[in-house]
Amino acid sequence: MRDDADVGPRQAILVPIALGLCSSGCGAHHHATPQTAATRAGTAAPRPLLTGAHPCPSQPGFTCSTLRVPLDHAGQTGGTLALAIGATTARAAPRGVLLFLTGGPGQPGIPFLTRIKKRLRAALAGYRLLMFDQRGTGAGALRCPALQAAAGSSDLATVPAGTVAACASRLGAARRYYSTAETVADIDELRTALGAPRLTLDGVSYGTFVAERYALAYPSHVARMVLDSVVPQAGADPLYRAALSGSSRVLRSVCAAQRCGWDPAGDLAAVVARFHDGPEVLNALVASSVVAPDYPGVLAALHAARAGRPAALQDILTSVRRGEAATSTFLSQGLHESTICLELASPWDPAQPRGQRATALTALAASTPDADLYPFDRATAVHNGLAQGCLGWPPTEPPSVPDGSPAAPLPPVPVLLLSGERDLSTPLAWARTEAELAPQGQLLEVPAAGHSVQLRARDPDVRRRLARFLSGAQ
Repeated sequence: MRDDADVGPRQAILVPIALGLCSSGCGAHHHATPQTAATRAGTAAPRPLLTGAHPCPSQPGFTCSTLRVPLDHAGQTGGTLALAIGATTARAAPRGVLLFLTGGPGQPGIPFLTRIKKRLRAALAGYRLLMFDQRGTGAGALRCPALQAAAGSSDLATVPAGTVAACASRLGAARRYYSTAETVADIDELRTALGAPRLTLDGVSYGTFVAERYALAYPSHVARMVLDSVVPQAGADPLYRAALSGSSRVLRSVCAAQRCGWDPAGDLAAVVARFHDGPEVLNALVASSVVAPDYPGVLAALHAARAGRPAALQDILTSVRRGEAATSTFLSQGLHESTICLELASPWDPAQPRGQRATALTALAASTPDADLYPFDRATAVHNGLAQGCLGWPPTEPPSVPDGSPAAPLPPVPVLLLSGERDLSTPLAWARTEAELAPQGQLLEVPAAGHSVQLRARDPDVRRRLARFLSGAQ
């Protein structure tokens, strides 16, 4: 895997979406602090332990160990999971533990230890860096081969009919325990095992959602937070309207930088109306916002397609799909669907059959003003892969029903929110929404940047600002 520094403009769009991939369907409604079986029974739970410490393979300077956690923190179902934990070997950490949370959902943490340390070296001064493979990822990935082959690393790719439901059937009833709420409880067991009174949380994409949920569940256990490429705690909109409407602003920003001399938003609207390929074009634009926020070749391809010459655009769409190929150990689509479809901020009741869900989704799209979809259309909103995937994800037995809690203020701790101006995976509007709920928050909007700002932004001032924030200087 190559990072963005190694990618040339003609190659960029072929690279699989790397750290902090979206992100998108990251919404959950579960605000309650999970209760362990021991807590509910009034007994003292055994202290969580890290076991089997050993040097992390291919990650010099890091120690790996195992944390065993309950499959079901509420204790209604037995069983445990073994989570892989990685931490810097040097324990001198006057500023405490910084837990870096990767995206997806479905991405592991251990393979990215060295990359994170290298990219954020100055910002991590005084911290002990910690990452882990969240339940259902990495070596313990939930595996659905057909869905994995069809979707790869994408949130928005449309997949063959029945592929999603077949994945759910393969995973069985235990898929209900691969939720953000359970991961949040895992994190607090990890904190306890480390003996850390508080954690500094740094999340990218879906990792921001996990950080937000943890802060709401355990406010006294958080020192400060970095939310990079933000998913708001209210969850992702299945119609993806912030990305649909945000495409105009993003493409016009690219046009201004390239002095293209025409309106690319108008081109996109005309192409979608003519070729009815909105979901695939949306997927390609979102992928570009992650790996190549200069959108190389995209404006010219849209302009040519509008004039009746779609070959260049088709080449881009094909290269994106090829570049999104990914194994389950890089991003588990089984975990991705399990988490998203359990927690998506959907307009349907999770217990409803597919037909009633589809009716609710169509009604939501019909009630949406055209301006909130342009330059895309209602067909794109309804048929994007995120929404369609969760339409086909069968309910768990018994059905998991979101608690419907409203968005709540984050704890009064310092919060730095980072958003790339050209990010369509986690659009700028989402960061602004969450910033309003951070009483000690500061939002840094980075011009010309895409997804995963602290790791990918070209402006060195971004990491300088990050370092100042983590040092407590701001």
